[in-house]
Amino acid sequence: MGERIKKLKKIRIHREGTNELTISMLVVAIVGTLLWVFIDTKIPFWCFILVFGAAWAMALNFYRCPIRYFNGDTEKLVVAPADGKIVVVEEVEENEYFHDKRLMISIFMSPLNVHANWFPVDGKVRFVKHFDGNYHKAWLPKASEENEHADIMIDTPDGQEVLVRQIAGAMARRIVTYAKAGEECYIDEHLGFIKLGSRVDVYLPLTSRACITMNQPTTGDQTVIAKLA
Repeated sequence: MGERIKKLKKIRIHREGTNELTISMLVVAIVGTLLWVFIDTKIPFWCFILVFGAAWAMALNFYRCPIRYFNGDTEKLVVAPADGKIVVVEEVEENEYFHDKRLMISIFMSPLNVHANWFPVDGKVRFVKHFDGNYHKAWLPKASEENEHADIMIDTPDGQEVLVRQIAGAMARRIVTYAKAGEECYIDEHLGFIKLGSRVDVYLPLTSRACITMNQPTTGDQTVIAKLA
């Protein structure tokens, strides 16, 4: 695609978590101060700080957003759109858009994983569609079609079609998609964010070659999961 245009945002904490982390920290600070000042024994204070401090630290870990750059040529490569574990690598019949068989690669994200999503290929976004749905456990096969999800269709520079599906899990209640129809997209750019346990599916042409195996851990924007023909 010629010289790659990067619109990178150097952020350590994802913007989706800024308000939640700030408000919760203020609440912890205010309640902790009240417990320290107005209760003679300090046991309630230390119990509160221990419990809610640990919860805040877990939220901070969830919203972390590493600064990553893919090193090397991205032509024909498909990189992992998310941190997590490979739970599906198989040929499937995709009848929503393609009406033929596709190579499907799915990545499950646990609550401990980074939940930022990256574009898996360079190209142009053809459309973005959001669907309401159920909240089955994200690793179940039916989650791909029945759960709340967002579909992003990308046309690569050589005319191949790649579908990325953000899927809400049993605990997830919000899918954020930054991709917009008609815009060019690039590896290294954020595609979106999914809160709590969730999953990302990638549908590729059957001529693509998978470069990963079942249960293999992935690093978003770093792990090469497939090569296009």
